[in-house]
Amino acid sequence: MSQLSPHRRQLLTGVVGLGLSGMGAGLLGVGTSPALARAAPSEGLVNVRDFGAKGDGVTIDSPAMDRAIAYAAERGGGTVLVPAGTYACYTIHLKSRVRLYLDQGATILAASTPIEGMESGGYDHAEPIDPAYEAFQDFGHSHWRNSLIHGEGLNDIAIEGPGLIWGKGLGRGHDYDKDVPISGKPGVGDKAIALKNCRNVLLRDFKMLQAGWFALLATGVDNLTIDNLLIDTNRDGLDIDCCRNVRVTRCTINSPWDDAICPKSSYALGYPRATENVTISDCYVSGRYRIGSVLDGTWQVFMPAPKGTHGRIKLGTESNGGFKNITISNCVFDKCRGLALETVDGANLEDITVSNLTMHGVTTAPIFMRLGKRMRGPPELPIGTLKRILITNITSSGGDRMPSIIAGLEGHPVEDVQISQCFLEQVGGGDAAMAALRPPENEKGYPEPNMFGDLPASGFFIRHARNIDISRVEVRTLAPDARPAVWMQDVESARFSGLRLPRQATSFQLEAVKDFELRDSVPVRARRIAQTRLDRF
Repeated sequence: MSQLSPHRRQLLTGVVGLGLSGMGAGLLGVGTSPALARAAPSEGLVNVRDFGAKGDGVTIDSPAMDRAIAYAAERGGGTVLVPAGTYACYTIHLKSRVRLYLDQGATILAASTPIEGMESGGYDHAEPIDPAYEAFQDFGHSHWRNSLIHGEGLNDIAIEGPGLIWGKGLGRGHDYDKDVPISGKPGVGDKAIALKNCRNVLLRDFKMLQAGWFALLATGVDNLTIDNLLIDTNRDGLDIDCCRNVRVTRCTINSPWDDAICPKSSYALGYPRATENVTISDCYVSGRYRIGSVLDGTWQVFMPAPKGTHGRIKLGTESNGGFKNITISNCVFDKCRGLALETVDGANLEDITVSNLTMHGVTTAPIFMRLGKRMRGPPELPIGTLKRILITNITSSGGDRMPSIIAGLEGHPVEDVQISQCFLEQVGGGDAAMAALRPPENEKGYPEPNMFGDLPASGFFIRHARNIDISRVEVRTLAPDARPAVWMQDVESARFSGLRLPRQATSFQLEAVKDFELRDSVPVRARRIAQTRLDRF
């Protein structure tokens, strides 16, 4: 190894972007002795086979993985190579300045939870949490150690390569699951990758299958880059909680049972911390396909289970610390719920820009904004804010009967929202009884588009809002709809221009609306209204 040319060293350490599958096996070999590996620490490359990993899908290889990672870390860092094979594992422990490289054909398999009396205790037990704030979030959000791959308080770490992480033996956290391990039980793992209080993290190019409650739970992680992952999973894809300076790009996520990309800001760290400075771009999110069929390229359509399809991008529900300075752009939503912006636990959701989204087969509201007061957190927190939201260039086709929703609270409006250049095709079919509905406030309810039941609008339902600007938007219903295209209650300062709405008896219904302006729209004429108790036109 010490006689390798500089160019060959470069290839081995992954500086040049060539695959290590043939290079690592040919030059290192699966039978290379630990002595030889130790003789060349300057190469920065460690093979897990040299530390006892079998890769036979039966032997528990996590102790060997840990030995290889520790060996690299003790020497200042480097790359730990996982060559082709199936490595059954319980918890693997990452360390600072170590890159875990999953070669082509390599699978890290979450082993089945051991039965009582087995030699291994299974996955690491969930850590104790201060009871003062344990109830402020779900169990899964507040524990990290009970995971397949775990890291805490680390810096400069990476997981890369074309290999696969298969969470076959992980629990999903659902209380109605009867055939999977129960999350929270000692020895059970429920997350594929869990990172807490880390910085400078890179996750790139690998694939994930059936990844448990969370494919990734990243909490308090700064400088996080997630690029070119393919995740085909049975609950959440990426949960990015209390993180700063995050880049999510070029990811494909099929998650019919839960959300695909989900920035959160929970109380799991024991204090509120905003998720901020985040970009999400060039991603495909879906709830359409059977688990595994996106990964293997067969793309088999998933028949929705009773809980329905999810698969979306959502900010929330956990929202103790708030969301700041976030952009979402150039993404495709396919047979899933639409974009959701939610703050219900007393924090501010501000300065969000969304552009260039294509949605097909949205199963609820294409756009959902909710300021609520669930207030799961310390009792002294005030109600939050939701404001300065810019949304442009969205096309949505084959949508549900549910309209887009902007819903605040009485005395706490959603503010400063601009929506422009959108085409929203809805299925329509609402009748006169739906048009006459007065939906409940449900102030403390869990935030979902269906939280108000059926809605009396076909295009936009807007309640408790201020400074709303909607321009160059077309709402089209595939079937005749008796509901107004736009329904507003308790709204101050609303500007509409360049709209194309369905031709129906009522286009707008206004109740307790101040400073309303409509211009350059069809089929309704321009008008200005200073204040109205109730108006339909």
